[in-house]
This record gives sequence, C-alpha cells and structure tokens, in this order.
Amino acid sequence: MVKQQHQLFVALLCVSDAIVATAAAMAAWAVRRASIEGFAPNSWETYFKEPLVYFAVPLTLYAMWGFGLYRPRRDRSVWGELGQIVRASLGTVAGLVVLLWLVGNQAIGAGHYGSARVFGYSWDASRVQLGTLAVALPLFMCVHRAGFRLTLRWLRRHGWNLRHVLVIGSGRLGQIACRTIERNSWTGINVKAFLSHHDHTRRTMCGGKPVLGGLSDLDRVLEAYEYDAVYLAIPSSRASVVPHVLKRLERFSIDVRIIPDVHPRYLPQSMTVSELEGMPILSVRECPLYGLGGFTKRLVDLGGAAVLLMFIWPVLLAIAALVRISSPGPAIFKQRRVSLGGEEFDIYKFRTMYHEEDERLEGQEAAEAVRSEVSDGSQEHVEGWTRVNDARITTIGRWLRKTSLDELPQLLNVVRGEMSLVGPRPERPELITRFRDDWRGYMLRQHVKAGMTGWAQVNGLRGQSSLKKRLQYDLFYIRHWSVWFDIRILFQTLFSMHKGAH
Repeated sequence: MVKQQHQLFVALLCVSDAIVATAAAMAAWAVRRASIEGFAPNSWETYFKEPLVYFAVPLTLYAMWGFGLYRPRRDRSVWGELGQIVRASLGTVAGLVVLLWLVGNQAIGAGHYGSARVFGYSWDASRVQLGTLAVALPLFMCVHRAGFRLTLRWLRRHGWNLRHVLVIGSGRLGQIACRTIERNSWTGINVKAFLSHHDHTRRTMCGGKPVLGGLSDLDRVLEAYEYDAVYLAIPSSRASVVPHVLKRLERFSIDVRIIPDVHPRYLPQSMTVSELEGMPILSVRECPLYGLGGFTKRLVDLGGAAVLLMFIWPVLLAIAALVRISSPGPAIFKQRRVSLGGEEFDIYKFRTMYHEEDERLEGQEAAEAVRSEVSDGSQEHVEGWTRVNDARITTIGRWLRKTSLDELPQLLNVVRGEMSLVGPRPERPELITRFRDDWRGYMLRQHVKAGMTGWAQVNGLRGQSSLKKRLQYDLFYIRHWSVWFDIRILFQTLFSMHKGAH
C-alpha cells in the first residue's frame, strides 16, 4: 500500500514540478519581453517557441530525478532537499544553455531583437531570459517543494500517510529507536510492534508497544501482520544473529534498515556509508574537508585573505607603529599553536603587553591554570587564558584585544596554509596534550584547520568561557561545515568582534 502511495506521490510531484517549471520558464520569457521587445508577438509561434517550455520541462524533470528528488524522504531534512533542488535547477539552466548552443539562437529568437541595459551592461534577449530563469526556476521549485513537504508533515502529524514498522530488538537500542521515531512524528513512521532480539521471550510489552515474540517467530509475524518496513535494533552482544535475520528477511518484500549499536558519544560527526568491491564500509569519523570541499575552502581562504591584506595593509602598518611606540619590543608576537592533524606552527599576533616575555608567560600561566582546574573538575572555564585589567597589557594592547585587531597578522598564517579564515581557534600544544584526555571528542577539532574566527567565537565564547561550550560549538561547526556556513560566520564576525574579548 505504501509503495503504491509513493508511486502516486511521485506522479503528483512530476506533474506539479512540470507545472512549476513551465511557470518559471514563462516568467523568464515575460521578463525578457517586458524589458526588450514588448508583448506583441511576431507570429503565433512566438508563444510556443520563445518560452523554451519544451526544453525546460523535460530537463528539469531529468535533473530532479538525477539528484534523487523523487525518492522517499521521510526522515530527511527540508533544508537538505532545498539544497539539492537548487543544484538541480542550476543544472537544468546549464543544460538549457548547451542545448541552445547546439540548435542555435533561432530557438530563442535572440538574434532578431535588441538588448537591455542591466547594471550598466548590455544584455541581449537570450541572456536576459536565461539569467531570469536561473533565478526563477530554483526559487519557484524551492517554494513549491517546501510547501509540499510541510503539508505532508502536517498530515503525518495528524495520523495520515503513516508508514508502519516493526522494530526487531526490545532492549535499550530498540527502545531508543522507538522513542526517537515517536518524537519525530513528522516522518509519518509509526512503530507498530516489537520483536525481541532473543529467540524466545516472555515480554508482552515494550515502550507501550506489543512484543509479538522472539526471532523464532519472525516469519510468523511478518506473514500475519502487514508492515511497511523493519528496523533492526539488535544490540552488539547479539550482532552474530544479524546476517541470519537479514537472510530470513529476503523472503519478504519489505524495506529493511539497520540501527547500529554505537553510542552517540562516539559519533560526533555524520556517518557515511561507502563500499569497495561490494564490501560495505561505515565511516564513523573522517575529515569533512576532503576533496572538492577542502579545495573550495582553500580558495575562499586565499581569496579572502588576499583581498583583506590588499585593503588593510595601511591599517596593519599603523597598528605596528603604535605597538612599537607604546613599549619597546617587536610589533609581532609569535607563539606555537596546533592546527590540522596536530601539526604545530607559529601563530602571528600584534604584541599587546609591555614585554614579549609577558605574553609568553601568560601562555604558561594559562597552561598551569588548565592543569589545576580541569584536573579537579571544579570549573569548566580557565582563568589563566586572559585577565581583565591585567597590568601587563599596554593601553594600545587593551584596545587591540577588545576589538580583536591583534589577530589581524594571522592573515599571513592563512596565506601560508597554516590556518583558515574560519575554524576552531588554535590552542597551545601543552593545552592540547591535557585536553585530549580530559575532554571527550576534543581531538576532533584537529580534523579541520584552525581558524581566525569560528562558530564558538561569534556566539561570544571567548576569553574566560566554558571549555565544554566551546567544544560543543566547534564540533557542531565540523559536523555541519559548508562554504555557506563559513561565509555566514565571517559575516557574523563583523558584528561580534567585541564579544567576550578583553
């Protein structure tokens, strides 16, 4: 029944996607006509040829299918789907450009009309139309799909379009699975019953749901009751029975999902599944910046750092001069820090204390404070990092710290590839050695490059702030990293440079 409903939904989505793609194509054509040619047609064919509906609709449907947007998405986020829709829509426009190049501009009539002035540039008819379509298509599709998904979620919360599942495993893992599914009623997944992970059981109820027997009753239960899916929540102590259960489930036309018995504390990053010659590989922990993502982030770092240095070098020279005038000693202070993969480097900062040795001593005091305070478990923050109204800080140094301008020389670290514009703040090697044992998951911060700013910093977690909170924010950033997340953090940094700084 659910499979038939899914086929119905796919058919409805295809039809509605085609209508929305047609509307976007017509809107782009209307903008082109209004800005250049007017709406008086040259011939009756104009209304059929120039909107490019006969190209845009099949390309859109093919792109949506290629990006998996017609697969069941009950337990996936709306935001993730919208991101895929944007990619599919832009892919459609790119395919449309290629097709128009193959068939010639006569398909769009671009060679017969004038041009429009947009932002001081001259745009011919085809560019106006395709540029508008590149904006209208993802916008229309996102609004349409978001409305569709939110309507489905509302219906599922009210008991419609449910998918009934059997959970195999009545222990802790099975109960967690049941509670998690019930909390997320928007998925429309309903736990109908349990089956014990033992061969036989005397239990009749689990988490308010009936227990229909043990593994020996699996065939009888699946033949007697109609389920849409089976969730295997078998504890690791009984992991040896999983292959046997999977083999028995092959006799039934039913969806099967496995919930691994791995404690969430060991899964601070998103799991991914891959395979090598048919051998499944479950990736529990890996750097999120492998491949294209890391390359893109590096381009953003280099481009951003180069542009900033180009515009603020007079400011850097002025600050360096003020630091030298305020007290004897070098303008730039260097200190050992740890970045990607535990590699050490010299971080650059403007000197903010009267003597360079004072800043080095401050780092040692912070390390000693960490050893004493973390070891006795009395506090989650460290008093020795920075001090309010420290007499060793110069007048110009206090202003530099308050505005975070003392961090600007780290742009050189970014150019050298030792740091990134955005990432967890780098710590001293002696603190890393201590934290890796006392704070679970702390070393996952080293899966990305240290940054000049970060998610914890824009949320005010600087100076004398909670170590636990900093770590939570850093791990959140690593789990949800994207180029757009970096850009958001950089934008927020402009308005939060003073938070927690002293």
